[in-house]
Amino acid sequence: RHKPMSENKSFIRRVFGFIWGTVVFVFRTLVVLSLIASLTLLWLTFKGGRPMTVEDNVALILAPTGVLVEQVDEDPSQQFLQDISGEQPAQSRLGDLIEALQTARDDPRINFAVLKFDGLWGAGLPQLEELAVEMRAFRDSGKKIVAYGPWYDQPHYYAAAQADEIVIDPMGMVAVEGYSLYGNYFKEALDKLGVDIHVVRVGEYKSAVEPFTRNDMSAEARSANLDWLGDLWRDYGATIAQGRKLPDTTADDYVRELRAGLTRNGGDAAAYAKEHGWVTHIETLTDFRTRMSELVGRDEDHGSFRQVHYRDYLRATRAEHLAKTPVAPHDKVALIVVQGEIVDGPGDVGQAGGDVISDLLDDARRDEDVHAVVLRVDSPGGSVWASEQIRRAVRNLKAAGKPVVASMSTVAASGGYWVSMDADQIWAHDSTITGSIGIFGMLPTLDRSLAKLGIHTDGVGTTSLSGAFRIDRPLSPEMGAIIQSQIEKGYRDFIQGVAEGRKLEVEKVDQLARGRVWSGADAKERGLVDHIGGLKQAADAAAELAGLSVDDYQLDERMPERDFTSRLLARFSGSIQIELIPGARTWLRQLGARTDIERILSSFNDPRGVYAHCFCTPSGGGREH
Repeated sequence: RHKPMSENKSFIRRVFGFIWGTVVFVFRTLVVLSLIASLTLLWLTFKGGRPMTVEDNVALILAPTGVLVEQVDEDPSQQFLQDISGEQPAQSRLGDLIEALQTARDDPRINFAVLKFDGLWGAGLPQLEELAVEMRAFRDSGKKIVAYGPWYDQPHYYAAAQADEIVIDPMGMVAVEGYSLYGNYFKEALDKLGVDIHVVRVGEYKSAVEPFTRNDMSAEARSANLDWLGDLWRDYGATIAQGRKLPDTTADDYVRELRAGLTRNGGDAAAYAKEHGWVTHIETLTDFRTRMSELVGRDEDHGSFRQVHYRDYLRATRAEHLAKTPVAPHDKVALIVVQGEIVDGPGDVGQAGGDVISDLLDDARRDEDVHAVVLRVDSPGGSVWASEQIRRAVRNLKAAGKPVVASMSTVAASGGYWVSMDADQIWAHDSTITGSIGIFGMLPTLDRSLAKLGIHTDGVGTTSLSGAFRIDRPLSPEMGAIIQSQIEKGYRDFIQGVAEGRKLEVEKVDQLARGRVWSGADAKERGLVDHIGGLKQAADAAAELAGLSVDDYQLDERMPERDFTSRLLARFSGSIQIELIPGARTWLRQLGARTDIERILSSFNDPRGVYAHCFCTPSGGGREH
């Protein structure tokens, strides 16, 4: 009897041993395979691809995609997925386009350049101004630029107008409408829901909170917004007129006469654009390729004229330059970019985290090879605390004897101005959106909403402030006064900092501030900006302040580090699933687009609830909203 029992136990142990061994083997195998896969993916990502060479007599193709940015700031795993799937990048760096034009200008292998912007769906006017400057320099070198597009949106055409030839498809259109600023207002809806929004602000022009407190735009905001929008439109029209050698009123004329022009041309928008002098050729892509092949020959493998994409061109020319000058110079001007909403902490992709940017500035301060810093700002602001962290790091750099020059791009307003105000110099474009010097606080309470559902809040606290920040209780007059005093102090700190940094009287800054938005041109007239110019001029100014030669220094771009391995596999599996559903990628992009209220709330993470934010991105400028 005992023997069979012993045999059964032995059999059971063997079975469980086999099962356990199998589990361990599978687990170890998965770990090894995951490690191999991760190392393989990393190698594929960072190996740089096959060596690139630039052939003689080719056209340089300037075809950015996605959003034109100061600094590419994407999840590394997302970049990897774009590479392996052949998807076009969601961001294109302005500096790469400029570098490609500058390098190709003196490169005998490049015959001409082709500007193709139909894959670009976001660009700021100041960014395109910098590109236009380099396009004109390229043309001055004796080389031609040809713009091709099946259609041209407003920002597309701004750049295309600087080309020697502008080609449009027979079914295309130059879609120019002007600039506008429209938004959703929620007061009536919030009243119906019983939500009370308690707003504290300083400055009659600080209109960021108006969507929660009004059903329409205030008269003050309407007047101020129309002023700076008008400045942008005048700058747009003047640049178009200069590029096409047309009257200064050409942009106004084009919009005003569009209806009559389409009627006159039987609804043919391409014909109207040519009649107006805005395009030079109406051609299909096939005809365009044939005509360009006459200049550089045809590439039968590619099925088009001989060409090199600007990203491939940069990879090749950078490798060539590195082979000639492998040792980097020690005289560096660090370039640190404040891009996106300024938020407390490290921030997410597409945001400027106060911790991250201040750390980059501190690293530049400790780097003996860095003699000056350019702070490139493309931000509407956000958290006051995060903005203050960045400002303090700027002051620490100056205290260490390293000059700081702020270079404003498309938007440098509210918190974007806060981080810039202590720089030795501030450079901006005529069309930069800046100012909006003011702060606000906002606290919603839902006690009336809950009461409609029969839910009530009651209890006790040890002080009059206990539980005062609960959103299910009404805001007490005492707490309202406390918040008001904090906001007023923040505003005083802001205008006093501007007065000190820009060497202005506090009273004058107060008159210029009050939350009002200015164009770069108006800000220059009022002393809020020192010089009009782009990144190159700002970097040269920083080098000169540091005693460096403008011909020898290296502009050293510093970038936030993004974790790659922790997100790669999750993003990889997600991408595979999305690809199985036809049209899912487009649908998800539309679904994920932010609403007005999401954009307003997205950067509200200041630990004190105090914000310097400007919601002042115009429609018609090409930025995705």
